[in-house]
Amino acid sequence: MIRRLKRFKVPKINTVIGNETRIEGDVKFAGGLHVDGVIRGNVIANGEGSAALILSEQGVVEGDVRVPNVVLNGKVIGDVYSSERVELAVNAKVTGNLHYRMLEMAMGAEVNGQLISSEETSKTGKDTAAVEQKAPDDGAKETGPTNIQAAAGSTNTRNS
Repeated sequence: MIRRLKRFKVPKINTVIGNETRIEGDVKFAGGLHVDGVIRGNVIANGEGSAALILSEQGVVEGDVRVPNVVLNGKVIGDVYSSERVELAVNAKVTGNLHYRMLEMAMGAEVNGQLISSEETSKTGKDTAAVEQKAPDDGAKETGPTNIQAAAGSTNTRNS
């Protein structure tokens, strides 16, 4: 049975980083953050469950993202940790692991890394991304990161 998910309501945007702006260092925020520029550092939401990052098509984050709600249409080079919802728009490109509770991915979006459901983590009691990888000892080939590209339409993923 396919359930229709409620459309995510973005909180009021408190901070805008313009397309001519480049930030070197971590950005910590509350509420809504809209990024058109470049951030070289981690983006971290301060404890608020409704905090959201909106990364436009021109936006780039070179660092980890730790925000409950994430809407990406730009480029992230680093891991994304979302305790609530991730929406990957057509031009989204993530080079790193994507940790999510709920995922929506449009055709054209790319993830070059692992998709890790937070419910997988809670069932095993371990973060699968944090498990140390051992060198293969039985002649098996070592595999690199998964390259996932949305191929047809929008995909809604929710593990309940």
